[in-house]
Amino acid sequence: MAKQYRIGIVGTGAVGSEMLRILRQRNFPCADIRFMARSARTEEIAGETCEVVATTAEAFEGLDFAFFAGTEGAKGASQLFGWEAVKRGVTVIDNGDDFRMDPRVPLVIPEINPEALDQHQGLIANPNCSTIIALMAIGPLHRAAGIRRIVAATYQAVSGSGQSAIRELEKQLEAYGAGDTPAPEAYPYPILLNLLPQIGGPKPDLPGYTTEEAKMLFETRKILGSDQIGVSATCVRVPVFNSHAEALNLTFDKPLSAEDARAILAQAPGIQVVDDLAESQYPMPLTSNGKDDCFVGRIRVDESAENGLALLVCGDNIRKGAALNAVQIAETLIARQA
Repeated sequence: MAKQYRIGIVGTGAVGSEMLRILRQRNFPCADIRFMARSARTEEIAGETCEVVATTAEAFEGLDFAFFAGTEGAKGASQLFGWEAVKRGVTVIDNGDDFRMDPRVPLVIPEINPEALDQHQGLIANPNCSTIIALMAIGPLHRAAGIRRIVAATYQAVSGSGQSAIRELEKQLEAYGAGDTPAPEAYPYPILLNLLPQIGGPKPDLPGYTTEEAKMLFETRKILGSDQIGVSATCVRVPVFNSHAEALNLTFDKPLSAEDARAILAQAPGIQVVDDLAESQYPMPLTSNGKDDCFVGRIRVDESAENGLALLVCGDNIRKGAALNAVQIAETLIARQA
């Protein structure tokens, strides 16, 4: 019989719930799944009644993999328990940003840099959702023509801020329909009928940039293995429940036609090309929501720059941007160790 693995999931929110759903959908060889959170309780997660235990160092005993399912900015769990779990023989896959730039820790998108897993020391980091979605499109093109510069404008769904932000958009929709004034709570301003050009706080060592924008710079360089790649991002929160869109302007070392880019992306794992402007066919959050693949379209040569290309990519930020990528890391580790 194939080996069965004992799994821990730290966190029962949107990402943790999606991890359970994906493990079931992909028939991951689970002997057991143990949920952990701040307090012990019984909770319905992804349609299953689950016993949740309090997160302690001892709770990781006997596990093979532990997925830390915190959303962006949710500090604490992996800092307190990540390396403690590793000491107990557990392979940790962390969705948070605490260890992404740690030189001991590989930062991995399995379709882009699986070889980074070969040197892991027990803890592996999941990249930021906007980085994953962008590099799913950029990675194959980089291998073909060498990426030199990325200018990104992101349109990020409220689910990236967690359940409270989803509820806030729902409440503001209801208030608007009733003729009331939407009240902000999770964000500093109403998100309904608005765009918020700030995700994260200021990044002191990159004046004028937010922490989310800085992640796209530093994570891209680490994943693609080059400190010479230029990245300038503007990250915007939009009134969409789930699935991020990103407009990317790319400069390459070598010329790359739109036709060649489409052909490369059509063969890339985890990518679907949807690109027929005359027929109004292009990626949208509405159609990428709930899907494993990222969708790429609006592919065109940028005539204003040498070796320039522009495109749009959409991806489900809770699935490929978080939970699915983490599960794929575990699957890739198992396959590479076979």
